[in-house]
Amino acid sequence: MSIQPVAARAHPGVPGERTGVPFDQPQRGVADLAAGRMIVVVDDEDRENEGDIVLAAEMATAANVGFMVRHTSGVLCVPMEERRADALHLPPMTPVNEDSKGTAYTVSVDAADGIGTGISAADRAHTIRTLAGRATDPADLNRPGHVFPLRAVEHGVLRRPGHTEAAVDLARLAGLSPACVIGEIVRDDGSVASLPELTTFARQHGMAIVSIADLVEHRRRTERTLTRHAEADLPTRYGSFRAVGYQDAVSGTEHVALTYGDPAGDGVLVRVHSECLTGDAFGSLRCDCGDQFDAALAAIAHEGRGALVYLRDHEGRGIGLTQKLRAYQLQDAGADTVDANVTLGLPVDARDYAPATQILADLGTRTVRLLSNNPAKEAGLSERGIGVVSRQPLHTARTEYNIRYLRTKRDRLHHHLAGLDLDPATPDRCAHP
Repeated sequence: MSIQPVAARAHPGVPGERTGVPFDQPQRGVADLAAGRMIVVVDDEDRENEGDIVLAAEMATAANVGFMVRHTSGVLCVPMEERRADALHLPPMTPVNEDSKGTAYTVSVDAADGIGTGISAADRAHTIRTLAGRATDPADLNRPGHVFPLRAVEHGVLRRPGHTEAAVDLARLAGLSPACVIGEIVRDDGSVASLPELTTFARQHGMAIVSIADLVEHRRRTERTLTRHAEADLPTRYGSFRAVGYQDAVSGTEHVALTYGDPAGDGVLVRVHSECLTGDAFGSLRCDCGDQFDAALAAIAHEGRGALVYLRDHEGRGIGLTQKLRAYQLQDAGADTVDANVTLGLPVDARDYAPATQILADLGTRTVRLLSNNPAKEAGLSERGIGVVSRQPLHTARTEYNIRYLRTKRDRLHHHLAGLDLDPATPDRCAHP
């Protein structure tokens, strides 16, 4: 099954702001797992929309496993790293995984020794601890059994935002064996508990409630996934830049920084530029991207010091080239750039600026003077540790083809375009009545 890296949030913010639920910080969940406490982990409404009790596998006891059996469906799974499942000779349950969310069940197991029938809370706790044991080998497990191991994908929630990966990530962050026992919380009638019910449940039992989306954001903010792979001189019409190439270990996406002079230190003139093939390479007049790219390189060269960070996978504010062309079709029929994305069922802005902060940190850049009209870029850098000492507008010439696009960026995406004349009387050549 092909697994795609997790898309960034459209508008990152404080934990819980998407639903109004006061989620706990992932760090509290990590601390509670390390202390042997159970937590509740929930995913997004557009995924499974469920909550699981999560406990570090090495902390399993008859008492806490019994609690999990009473308050969940009773099916207890043990997420672990793929390489550990391989080492324990735990193959996939079926040759072809037809689960809609790709949940990677292995063959079920019991501990080979120290249990009765395998179904009691005490027996299952022993099996769960056996799965977490660093010295456990394949002969210590019988197949089939009453506990269901799960295989977590490499890179965890950054690749797949599921409970399987969240549990393994949280255990790893807690410094424990990267395995947990999880069970889906249900109502007394066996139906899946709603988010308000999950919140009430967690508070009643003194358990932290952590959102997978917040865990994804925490990992993006605190972990480095980019590696510098190559660099070379790049003479341009604006001067001689240095091209520095990076690759993301999770997505495989390649990014590049064009540096001029020494970009290390404070107050560095920086442009974070989102890939736009149509504007940057094809010379499209529907947007101002190509003109901004050129203006930024010219400004940095004139400054004598700075960097342009070119982020791939940002085409169409993160929706991709083909989807952007579909959005253009809707814009030709009268929709603006925001409504076109919404009509297609796509996020208004799916860009992630974490790669830019990693690149700037690698270059030694601490604070920047940001060449941008977009407040989201400023926030995306400052929230991840790159100080923005000032934001410098990057205004380019309007055209009859991009004026409605620029108005939408100003009025609906809150770009700072006050210095640009966007008189509504100017005809829009990209909208047909």
